[in-house]
Amino acid sequence: MKFAFIAKHRAIWPVAWLCDALGVSRSGFHACLNRSPNARSRSDEELGGKVKASRPASWRVIAPMVRAEYGAICSPIGRTVAHQIERLMRLQGLRARPRRRRLPKDSGDRQLETFNYP
Repeated sequence: MKFAFIAKHRAIWPVAWLCDALGVSRSGFHACLNRSPNARSRSDEELGGKVKASRPASWRVIAPMVRAEYGAICSPIGRTVAHQIERLMRLQGLRARPRRRRLPKDSGDRQLETFNYP
């Protein structure tokens, strides 16, 4: 997060000042620029594309359906991958449309009250 801030603002202020202000080393910042993405971000990119491509066309976009489709395409998935799919769906803004609230059915068993007006 700090390195992203430095990369965004290094056109305005010198990198040395930003690194000193945020308490990070300049060599760490420059190493971060040249470093390849870690395994989690690579996995998120791959899985995020599959989640977006495999989501149902209907409005019922829910994690169990996407997990089932992903499990059918690839291999059976565990709890960690299931949670990763839910997190990626949250980040992509995929969520189910809530059900409409309906009134209870009227069976007509109630007695009608009569009012006697004076």
